[in-house]
Amino acid sequence: MRFFRSEEDLQQWQSERGKAEGETLRPEQVWELSRLWYHNRLSPDYRGRTVAQVEEIFHALNLTSKFWYMDKPTDELQK
Repeated sequence: MRFFRSEEDLQQWQSERGKAEGETLRPEQVWELSRLWYHNRLSPDYRGRTVAQVEEIFHALNLTSKFWYMDKPTDELQK
């Protein structure tokens, strides 16, 4: 994860390195993703998520581009 002060800084970084892959998230989106992703990680009962559960989190945040797709069986746990 990389942080940039502005869209212009991001574009400059990408053009200098010939990179344009990945996704761009606003700070609010990163916060909400972190909140949903880590809210129960310290629980002794935490067992990881299925791919379907991970995709549910992404969809809840409208993270639906190809970048967020997972091509693994839905019963495989994400650790």
